[in-house]
Amino acid sequence: MTGIKDVLACAALALGMAGSAAAQEVTLRMHQFLPAQANVPANILQPWADRVEEASGGRIEIQHFPSMQLGGTPPQLIDQAIDGVVDIIWTVAGYTPGRFPRSEVFELPFTVSDAGAASAAFWEMTQDEAVREEYADFKLLGVWVHGPGVIHSEEPIEVPGDLRGVKLRAPTRVTNMLLNDLGASAVGMPVPALPEALSKGVVDGALLPWEVTGALKVAEMVGHHTEFEGAPLYTMPFLFAMNRDSYEALPEDLQAVIDAQSGLEFSREAGRQMAIDDGPAREAALDLGNEVITVNGAEAEAWHAAAQGTIARWTAEMEAKGIDAEALIARAAELVDKHSE
Repeated sequence: MTGIKDVLACAALALGMAGSAAAQEVTLRMHQFLPAQANVPANILQPWADRVEEASGGRIEIQHFPSMQLGGTPPQLIDQAIDGVVDIIWTVAGYTPGRFPRSEVFELPFTVSDAGAASAAFWEMTQDEAVREEYADFKLLGVWVHGPGVIHSEEPIEVPGDLRGVKLRAPTRVTNMLLNDLGASAVGMPVPALPEALSKGVVDGALLPWEVTGALKVAEMVGHHTEFEGAPLYTMPFLFAMNRDSYEALPEDLQAVIDAQSGLEFSREAGRQMAIDDGPAREAALDLGNEVITVNGAEAEAWHAAAQGTIARWTAEMEAKGIDAEALIARAAELVDKHSE
C-alpha cells in the first residue's frame, strides 16, 4: 500500500508541476517611452496588462518595459512591434512622419474638444477599409487622443503674434507645421527629450497636454500656460499595437482575451483617462504660482483664423497623396458627433 501511495503522490506532484507550467503559457513584452509612474503607463497601459493577465487565468504574462528600457528611440517603437523585437508597444502616431497620414486629421487645430469621443471615433475610423491599410503591418489594440493641447512657455502667450521667434517643442509633423505658420520656431522632438531641452535653452516652451507635465516637471521650468476655451489648439493620436505574429501564435481563446480588453471601448476610456489626468497636473502648476491663460472670445477667433493656413496646407498635401482630405475631415467629424451622443 505504501508503494501505491508513493506512486500516487508522485503522480499528483507531476500533475501539479505540469499544471503550474501550463498556467503561464505566453510571455509578452510591452515597450514604451515614458517612466512607469507617468499617467499613461500607470493609469492605462499597466491596468490593461493586469486585466489581460487576470482574464487569461494567468496564462498570459505581460512584462512592462518603460522608458525605452529595451533600447532604441521612441520613433523606432512601431518598427519594433512590426519586426517582432517586442510584442506590444505604445507610441505617438506622428513620431514617424507621413507613415500614418490619415491619423493626422485628429491633430488639426481646433478640431477635437472631447478626448473620449474623438478616441472612439479614431478607433472606428481605423476600421474603414482605406484607413485600415495604414495599420496592416501590426495588430491594433487601441488608438486614442489626449486631452486639450496646451502651450507651456517661459513668457506669456496670449495672441498669435506672441509666438513670433519663440522656440517651441512640437510633437509631430502637423504641429511643427502649425507652429511655423503661426510665427514660432518649431523644434521637433519626442517628449522624453523635453526636460533637457528646456533646461539648456534649446526651446523656450512646448506643446503638451497637461497630464504629462507632472512627470516631466515642466511647470517647474516654465511660468506660463496657454489653453483655449472649447476646442484646443491641437491634440495628438497614439497607437497601442501588437506584433501580428505574436498575436496569431496565441490559441484562439487567448486571442479572445486580448480582443476583449482592446478595441473601441478601451480606446474611448484611454482618451477619457488622459483628459482626467490633466486636472492634477494643472492644479500643480497653479500651486507653483504659474499663470494659466485661457484664450476665448475675439482672441480665440484670431487664433482660429491664423490656423486656417495650416489646415489648407495639410489638405493640399493629402490630396497630393491621393487622399480625399475633405472627405476624411467630414468622416472624422461625423464619427466624433456619433460618439459624443
